Amino acid sequence: MSSWRIRSVSDWLARQSTAVFSSYAILAAFVTYFCMYAFRKPFAAASFEGETVAGLDLKIALVISQTLGYAISKYAGIKFCSEVRPARRAAALLLLICLAEVALVAFGLLPDRWKFLAMFANGLPLGMVWGMVVGFLEGRRTSELLLAGLSCSYILASGVVKDSGKALLNHGVTASWMPAVTGLLYFPPLVVALWMLDQLPRPTADDEALRSHRQPMHRHERYDFVRMFLPGLVPLLAVYFLLTAYRDFRDNFGIEIFKALGYAEQPAIFTRTEVPVAFGVMLALAALNLVRNNRWGLIGAYAMMSAGTLLLGVSTLLLDAGYLRGDVWMVLAGLGSYFAYVPVGSMLFDRVLASTRVVGTAVFAIYLADAIGYSGSVGVLLYKNFGSAQLSHLDLFRNLSYVMATLGTVGLLASCLYFIRRKQPGADATLAPARAGA
Repeated sequence: MSSWRIRSVSDWLARQSTAVFSSYAILAAFVTYFCMYAFRKPFAAASFEGETVAGLDLKIALVISQTLGYAISKYAGIKFCSEVRPARRAAALLLLICLAEVALVAFGLLPDRWKFLAMFANGLPLGMVWGMVVGFLEGRRTSELLLAGLSCSYILASGVVKDSGKALLNHGVTASWMPAVTGLLYFPPLVVALWMLDQLPRPTADDEALRSHRQPMHRHERYDFVRMFLPGLVPLLAVYFLLTAYRDFRDNFGIEIFKALGYAEQPAIFTRTEVPVAFGVMLALAALNLVRNNRWGLIGAYAMMSAGTLLLGVSTLLLDAGYLRGDVWMVLAGLGSYFAYVPVGSMLFDRVLASTRVVGTAVFAIYLADAIGYSGSVGVLLYKNFGSAQLSHLDLFRNLSYVMATLGTVGLLASCLYFIRRKQPGADATLAPARAGA
């Protein structure tokens, strides 16, 4: 079956108040993506100390392999997620999750020197899950609210699933089999949440009037989108290139950073530091949903992102000066990085389309940014292993914080100035009008 949609459930949701509909949609999307992280991040809870593969530290090799697969998946998702029909999203998403779990089983079976192949295969399907879930939520009058709830899922899930992995390790599950076992534990709630997500009715005429019509984007439309917005996209994507590397480094090597700070043995340390980050980001994004004017909403998104990059620099200065504890700094570094990171993958491009009235889908722009961003993540990992092996994870992370605070803020301001100066056409603009029938 291409869809699990039950017409009566969809019709019931369409008749509900905005509050009921939004609560249902947030719950379904949150749980779906939260559970997906159980197939992606638990392995990062293990250190794999003293093991190498082809001159690479084993953990760095695993992180690079998964990130490469994830980055390639993002490039594939530019086409796949932009063109997939709504009726096929749920089935396609479930298939992607199953393929990721098969790769984790292979991770358990393979000897250490070949485990990187399993992690590469694990990253390949998972990189497209975000776009599939966003496709259910974008183009609605409450999109910022819905995407705020969705974005909290991976901020919170990253800590929770790693703590789940640590718990399994403490109960005797080996580092090789811990990722696959964690995925199986989260599979049943994922299926239930995905079924709920598939019941959402399509955006209404009122939604389209407020946020512009959303439709699949094919090759010519994607090309014209990039050409149309290139001056604003270049500085934004350059920042996102660095930002993804920064966020991913904190995520993948959190256990090493906490160990250097003296907090690695504290129980549930990942969850305790990510919960305030998740709620802080959710509140900021939900506040942006109150801004009905799309131009001011776009300015608000850039203001949130710039505040995040500045927070990275200020908090690191305070740490170096001895005014902040290490665990508080990790919370502030998480808050700053996600303030800057989350809008690009959620509501920023939704506001761009709405403010310019261009017909298309935000998923394409999100995947273009992600594909470039995860390429940066691989670059930082290679630099860490070959260019600064003597530098600790903590020191490299501190240095990256200062880089993000300076270059990140400048790039975001340049991109913001471009987009707010674009004139909004009077009616929805169609990409590649001369090729509309192509």
